[in-house]
Amino acid sequence: MPSSENLFSRVCRENRKKQTQILGIMASPRKGGNADILLEEVLKAARQSQAITEKIIINDLSFIPCQACEDTREDGRCKIEDDFQKIYEAVLRADSIVVASPIYFGSISAQLKMLIDRFQCYWRAKYVTKTIDEALMKQGGFICVQASSENIFFDNARSIMKNFFNTAGIEYCREIFCSGLEKKGSVKEKPDYMEKAAAMGEKLAQFKKGKFA
Repeated sequence: MPSSENLFSRVCRENRKKQTQILGIMASPRKGGNADILLEEVLKAARQSQAITEKIIINDLSFIPCQACEDTREDGRCKIEDDFQKIYEAVLRADSIVVASPIYFGSISAQLKMLIDRFQCYWRAKYVTKTIDEALMKQGGFICVQASSENIFFDNARSIMKNFFNTAGIEYCREIFCSGLEKKGSVKEKPDYMEKAAAMGEKLAQFKKGKFA
């Protein structure tokens, strides 16, 4: 495995590319659903603004929940070798991250919560071993959809995402909350939501290395 110095040096070199890199994380198990449609709209607008995009569908990956290991690594990486490593390095590579999740039982999806918990390794590297380079500050956007009209569910989801973004060195700067989406794909009938997603992609495409281009 690479040392912490080599890992973060490599990420910094990759981030010197001229084009902004945007990572989309799809946290719904429903491909082609409302969260997925909005995320695709964000990424499409970002590409049209000359950004490089990458998309990860959590449900397609195989990784286990955080095991609260006592004998942790010292370099900021999780010791468990599974598909979480792909997500971890993708987050490090990106200039901006957009996460899209449905509301399940008043909160984010189980897939997303499991991913967030695995970032305990990042938290430890940032606050305990101090091997995280603060130059890796990024911007983040959150898309959340639900069939209900209970705004308190969005409040709960927002608080979790803000906590995650803060830990991972990501500025929580943009959000799209969409309620009343009962049927799969019904967000396509809501032009205001689609326009907000496109605007998010355009704005995030302007962000590079801690500032707007």
